[in-house]
Amino acid sequence: MSEPEVYVNYRKYDGSLHWNMTMRRLGEDEHGVWLGAPAGSTSRKGHGPDIVFSDAYVLLFPREAWWTGTFNAAPRRTEIYCDITTPPQWLSPTEVTMVDLDLDVIRKRGEPTPLLVDEDEFAEHQVRYGYPADVIEQAAGAAQWLMKQVGDGAEPFATTYRGWLAQVE
Repeated sequence: MSEPEVYVNYRKYDGSLHWNMTMRRLGEDEHGVWLGAPAGSTSRKGHGPDIVFSDAYVLLFPREAWWTGTFNAAPRRTEIYCDITTPPQWLSPTEVTMVDLDLDVIRKRGEPTPLLVDEDEFAEHQVRYGYPADVIEQAAGAAQWLMKQVGDGAEPFATTYRGWLAQVE
């Protein structure tokens, strides 16, 4: 039996559509729900045209965490890309949504030290969208936690994701 397709929709704080795509549900483990997309899959930014991804990738939706994780197959230069988001909400078994809060923690392939990016966008959107203090605090805390976990090579950022990625490569 093939796994169901899941519609993934990231939104901005004002409710506008951000990244959105359909992926295959691979399964679930102690880290959360894993979805996969083979090379050649498409995604959209808002209502824009399809963007084709040349490499396979998997997305992790942890339970009650303020982030989602993307794990890219080689040769893509960015191996891990974590979006700081509101906790993912499963609207049904085939649809998940969350609000992208701008900050991202990334790790380039072959480099042990992660990077925190888009701090300028996070500051700008705090004003533009009126992020409440608790959202700012949760987002900043999630970014700090991810920097440590990814930097320390904790799971699922060390090897766990590779088994899931192998299912779509």
